[in-house]
Amino acid sequence: MTKKWIVITFLTIIILLMSTYLYARYVEPKKVTITCNYIKSKYIPNGFSGMKVVQFSDTHLGPNFTIEQLKELVNQMNMLKPDIVVFTGDLIDNFGEYGSQKQKAQSILTQIHAPLGKYAVFGNHDRGGGGSYLYNKENVDNSLYKKLMEGAGFTVLVNAIDKITSANGDQITIAGLDDFLLGMPKIPGTLQQLQQQDFNLLLVHEPDVADKILEYPVDFQISGHSHGGQVRFPFLKPIITTPLANQYVEGMYSLEGKKRSLQLYVNRGIGTTRAPFRLFCKPELSIFILQRVEMEY
Repeated sequence: MTKKWIVITFLTIIILLMSTYLYARYVEPKKVTITCNYIKSKYIPNGFSGMKVVQFSDTHLGPNFTIEQLKELVNQMNMLKPDIVVFTGDLIDNFGEYGSQKQKAQSILTQIHAPLGKYAVFGNHDRGGGGSYLYNKENVDNSLYKKLMEGAGFTVLVNAIDKITSANGDQITIAGLDDFLLGMPKIPGTLQQLQQQDFNLLLVHEPDVADKILEYPVDFQISGHSHGGQVRFPFLKPIITTPLANQYVEGMYSLEGKKRSLQLYVNRGIGTTRAPFRLFCKPELSIFILQRVEMEY
């Protein structure tokens, strides 16, 4: 190889590396994609068939995901005309450093329109980093995160269940567990309340929790936490994973439970943490359309 080609090859590699860096740092983190999945079950009542659930997760508000970007995200969600909106944790990257922006974030989240309800659960960043006042795990009512989300019209489910009622009076059940890394999740105390005849939806931040709940009649678990790996390469597994998001990293999974099949969806999240990069792992808004079927295959 001549000296000229060595120089050309070297410059080409440098240009490719710099281009990849700039794309992963400044372009892909802003390219929010919308995914859509049908959730089919014989337990979905007629009044909910066709209803639209929109999930967002892991915004990590801070220097790398701004208030202006949150406004754009809320506008995107409202354009999807959701019936139900769910947030699966990690609102602010570091509550203790976020300051007065919290009120602006609350005001923007208030503008999300979902006629059948807005629901949220704790993520590990909502527990740590000042998200829970005085880091009191038991007294979640003093949590800055919980107060912010409730002020924005969300029901925050902490080891709790709620009933969602359609216009014709049909109901489904939604449950939420506390964060499994820094919170106090109570699986039996929460999921033993679920009824076999109901369609049961579960919100929990960490996706690998799915393996712990297979004895309960949960139809659909919605999670985040993994960021999809955040930086990936085609045909390869994520380079970096996070605790309780090693087994299930992104997308839809089907698991066989003791009482019924469980569908699990892992959202790639919106923001970033640790490093402000995304590569082959675009931020995501998830749409789930509920569909009643008479038989499940």
